[in-house]
Amino acid sequence: MNNSTTLPRALANELLRQAQSGDDEEICGLIAARSGRASRCYPIPNIADKPQRRYIMDPASQINALRDMRNNNEELFAIYHSHPSSPAEPSAIDLAEASYPEALYLIISLNTKGVLEIRGFRLQSGNYDEVTLLVE
Repeated sequence: MNNSTTLPRALANELLRQAQSGDDEEICGLIAARSGRASRCYPIPNIADKPQRRYIMDPASQINALRDMRNNNEELFAIYHSHPSSPAEPSAIDLAEASYPEALYLIISLNTKGVLEIRGFRLQSGNYDEVTLLVE
């Protein structure tokens, strides 16, 4: 499996902006790709009871985003969410609830002093492998 992938700088900046605007709540969404290259961000409302600690994507918004991708000849590239107060690595909940093994999982951390961090992972069967993100 490929251990690196490219994330366009404009998309990386959009993810960081969304994470910062979420205050102390996790933000989440989907990233679409065309011909294997990440192309567009679909923010999805987080409907979790405790959005400071976890995310649950609004089902109707998620279905609409996937429909839009299909209608625009895009495929699911990544699922993203933020960790406002913890490192950019998968939590036990992230691992247990990962249900798209073909998708890249991006985690944005606001836990670092002065530096925002985005890391990518493949989540399968309760395990994870880090994928190197090349931002260009």
